[in-house]
Parts: sequence; structure tokens; C-alpha cells
Amino acid sequence: MLDLKEHGVDMWPEEKIISFREKLLDWYDENKRDLSWRRSKNPYHIWVSEIMLQQTRVDTVIPYYERFLDWFPTVESLANAPEERLLKAWEGLGYYSRVRNMQAAAQQIMADFGGQFPNTYEGIFSLKGIGPYTAGTISSIAFNLPEPAVDGNVMRVLARLFEVNHDIGIPSNRKIFQAMMEILIDPERPGDFNQALMDLGSDIEAPVNPRPKESPVKDFSAAYQNGTMDVYPIKEPKKKPLPIYLKALVVCNDRGQYLLEKNESEKLLAGFWHFPLIEVDDFSSDDNQLDLFSQVKEESRAFGPSPQENFEQDYDLEVNWSQQVFDQVKHVFSHRKWHIQILAGQVTETKQFSDREVRWVSPQEFSDYPLAKPQQKIWQAYKTTFEDKGLQ
Repeated sequence: MLDLKEHGVDMWPEEKIISFREKLLDWYDENKRDLSWRRSKNPYHIWVSEIMLQQTRVDTVIPYYERFLDWFPTVESLANAPEERLLKAWEGLGYYSRVRNMQAAAQQIMADFGGQFPNTYEGIFSLKGIGPYTAGTISSIAFNLPEPAVDGNVMRVLARLFEVNHDIGIPSNRKIFQAMMEILIDPERPGDFNQALMDLGSDIEAPVNPRPKESPVKDFSAAYQNGTMDVYPIKEPKKKPLPIYLKALVVCNDRGQYLLEKNESEKLLAGFWHFPLIEVDDFSSDDNQLDLFSQVKEESRAFGPSPQENFEQDYDLEVNWSQQVFDQVKHVFSHRKWHIQILAGQVTETKQFSDREVRWVSPQEFSDYPLAKPQQKIWQAYKTTFEDKGLQ
């Protein structure tokens, strides 16, 4: 077992730990949020909610959670779900590897556990996409096992309680907080204890605008008592996301259908449908002028073909390009930020494609295709501009 003193952490005596548990759980009993997944001990339901809650706000998750269980009510139905249906259920939540891993884990449960959700920490931890935090959460809530669930909220609270001088953003430091939680966790109500610390860390002791005077455990907090709340937790600021510049080609035919292509790569947003995208080095200073095609065509002699020309050649289409200017679309992923300019046009002749996953789709049919958040933003910016100008 990790020697916490070697890491500068002095744990409380047993009597103080018992008092801390009582204070925290009394507060939780009075103030816990009434959330759908907290009314269930079903490990599948808890698992779905926890995966959705990673990187996503609670109020955003609620309708997704309810729809997901409606579409995939059992582990078996998730294991057998078609990819497009699966991505549609997750559309807009982002971090799509989460739902792909969930389906792989559901298939593991069917193959390795006879369709029954594993009821041990080790069994749960063995599932694809489940790390120590999620395994601890499911173990403690669904099966009442005294397993810690250590996330950023919990580490923030613990760092202030004990003035922990280790950066919570460094993955290797997680073992320190894990060892602390193994001592602190209430053996009778481990699930409630984990959720109480999560609630405390996400609200009263949030990273922005905390309200430490309202904390039910402020009398236990070394940072509160010593006036060092602004010091803890220690965490280096995140690096700025890398900017990526893209041109989105929103092309329609005379039937009001739009060209969508399926992303068949293994990269970001694989499996989703999208308006054709072309990455460029940067946006030139004259991008807001009404010269989206004609002047660029002249300049292309010196600088190479324009995105529109690349598109026409790649898709073997002839397009009448609009000079309409659209608001720039921006979307932030964890490590990159997309800057998207929309180029709109209409084809002179509708072509069917046999060599790639490309389709002409009416706006009424968009709901049948999984479209990731950036594509939804592109469509909204396109539609809003034309509606405002009364052009379509």
C-alpha cells in the first residue's frame, strides 16, 4: 500500500475520519440531486450515465441518458446495435470513442460474462473503456463495494482537505488520491460517499467560483482553516488547443438535396456523415470579401487550385458557387479548435456516386444520419444566413 507520508500527506486518526463521513453523508442525504440514474442500482444504467457524464454537463446528459436507455434498454441491445443508430444516439455529446468503447464492452459482457454485468471491481475494470474511476463508481453504487471513485472533483476536494502539494493534472499523481480515498471511504455506504464527494466538488467546491463557507466539511479542510483555498488544488493550466482551418462545401442540387459524405477513416468523427471538408493552412485576410471563387481562381495560378476547384475535381462535379458570406463556425475539441468557413454552391447536374459513401440528402432526412456537432453548427449557420436574407 502507498505510504502517504512519503508524499507529504498526513491522514486523520480514525475518530476524525468517522466524524468526517457522518458530516458529509448527512449533507448528502439533505442535498443530493434527484437524478434518474440515482434512482437505480442497475449497473448497466449506472454505467451509461457515468460514461455520458465524462466531459459533459449533467443537464446536457439527462435527455441523452433517457433516450439511450429507450433505444438500448439492455446490454444485449447495445452489443447488437447498428453503428449508425449508435452514433445517432450519441450525436452532439462528443468524444465518440466513449460510445464505441461501450459497445465493445457490451459485446465483452455477452461473450465473457454470459450477458450478466460483472459484479466485481476486477470484472468491471476489465471491460473496454472502463478505467479505475468508472469501475469504482459502478462497484460502489450498484454492488455496495468499498471501492473509491476518484475523478477531478474528488481530487479537488481532497487537495483542499489535506493541502496536497501534488499537481492533480498529472496522471501518475492519481495514485496518491486513490490511496487517500481507500482510507476515507465509508464501508457501509461507499456509493453514497463517492457521490457526495462528487457533488461537493462539482458545486460548492467547483473549480470556478467556489463557495467554501457553505461546505459541510469546512471544519475538516486544512486549506479553509489556513486561508489557502486559492492555492489548492495545484494544477498547471491546459495547453491551448491547436487551431485547424477548414472549408466546408455546402453543395445542393435542383431538388433541394445536399451532398453528405460518410467519414470512413479511423480518425476523429469516424462513422459520421458530413458536408465535404477541405483543410487549408489558414484563412487569408480577404476571406470576408465577396470574392470566394472568381478572384481565387486567378490567384490559383500562383498558389495552386482553390478549395472549390479541388472539390470539383475530386467529386467530378460542376458547381455554380455562391458569393454569399457566412458566419465562421468554430468548434473546440479537447486538443484542437476547428475554424470553419462555409462555401455554398449548386450543381448543374446531379451525379450519383458508386465509388464512395456519398449521398444527396434532403434536410428532412438529416435526422436519419448521424451528424456530429460541427456539422450541425455548419448547417445552422448556412440555414440562418439564407433565412435572414429570405433567399431560401
